[in-house]
Amino acid sequence: MTAYPDTSFLCALYRKQDNTARAIAHRDTMKEALPVTALLLFEFRQSVRFQTWLHSRDASKGYGEREGAAMLAHLQGDVESGFVEIVPPDWAKVHSRAEQLSAQHTRKGGHRGFDILHVATALELGAKEFLTFDGRQTTLAKAAGLKVKL
Repeated sequence: MTAYPDTSFLCALYRKQDNTARAIAHRDTMKEALPVTALLLFEFRQSVRFQTWLHSRDASKGYGEREGAAMLAHLQGDVESGFVEIVPPDWAKVHSRAEQLSAQHTRKGGHRGFDILHVATALELGAKEFLTFDGRQTTLAKAAGLKVKL
């Protein structure tokens, strides 16, 4: 495995935003399927559902149900076609590594639990690169020895 993404990368792939062109350009250069875990897919899908809920309460926030459904359908199509591959890490090892990262870096960098889990997952899966547009994720991934792309 060469590169592992975080949720910000998936969001840029599946919803038009400032980083979309960069995410697509990078994905188009990858020679392998985009690896994801069930946890990463859950966080992405939950984020989409939350944004549609926000929009249903206040139209100036989030995005509409149709857009959210299209994002989820696009992702599911990519999973079914093999463009995105669900990989199973050893979760006990991921959790152990996440605990180490948390103890070493959270007090200095204010890292959130899912962010730490994504970096720990990338390390456990043997990724050399981490795909993110998130500043704190970038800091943590670099501190953990990963090359950050994008």
